[in-house]
Amino acid sequence: MKLRDKIVILTGASRGIGRAVAHKFTREGATVVAVARNTALLDSLIAEVAKDGGKAIKVEADVTADQECRALVQRTMSWFGRIDVLVNNAGLLGSRNEITSIEPEEWDRVFAANVKSAFMLSKYAATHMKEKNSGSIINVTSGVVRHPQPNWGSYLPSKFAVEGFTMMLAEELKDFGIRVNMIDPGRTNTDMVQLAFPDIPRNSFKHTDDVVEPFVFLASDESRLVTGTRIKIR
Repeated sequence: MKLRDKIVILTGASRGIGRAVAHKFTREGATVVAVARNTALLDSLIAEVAKDGGKAIKVEADVTADQECRALVQRTMSWFGRIDVLVNNAGLLGSRNEITSIEPEEWDRVFAANVKSAFMLSKYAATHMKEKNSGSIINVTSGVVRHPQPNWGSYLPSKFAVEGFTMMLAEELKDFGIRVNMIDPGRTNTDMVQLAFPDIPRNSFKHTDDVVEPFVFLASDESRLVTGTRIKIR
C-alpha cells in the first residue's frame, strides 16, 4: 500500500474526481477526511469506503469560508495529530460566457471556490506540516490554462491563479520538506466537464478512475523529491 497510515484532507470528495480519489487513497491505506457540502453524497461515500475495508471520515464544510477551513484543519489535527496530505480538489465552473456578461458576484464565487479555498486550507495545513517537516499539497488545475479560449468567464483566470499560487507555495515550503504540486486531469467524465462541454458525449471523456494514479504518486513518499510540478494526464 503506497499510502499506508497517511492522513489526507480531500476537498470536493463527494463526487467526480474527488470521489474516485477518495476510493483509491483508502484502498492504498490512507485515512481520508472527505470534505464536501452534500451530506447525502458524503454518507454514501463513507459507506462505500467502509464496505471496501477502507477508512474515511466525512466533514460537511464550505471551503470558501475561512472559519470552516480553520475548523476543518483543527478537527483533523485533534483526531489524528497530523496532516500528511492536502488535496485541494473542490472547484466551481461558473458560466461559459464572455467577460462582459460576467457579474462581479459570480467572479467572486468562482475565485472563492477555486483559489481562495486552496489558499486558506494550504495556509492552515502547512502551519502544521512545517512542524513535522513533511507534507504534500496537491492542487487541481485545468488544460484551459495552457490553451486559452474565449468565453471561459471567471473559470480560466481562476485556474491561472491556482497555477501561480502552486508555484509560489512550492518555493516557500521546499525548505520545510513540504512539496506542492498540481494536476491537470484533462477532460474527464464529471458533471463539471459535461457542463463545460455539453455538446460532447460524456462517454468520450476519460473515466474518473483513469486519473487517480498521479494523485497517489504525489501523495506518496515516491514523490518526496518532486515539487513545483504540473502533471498533465493524457
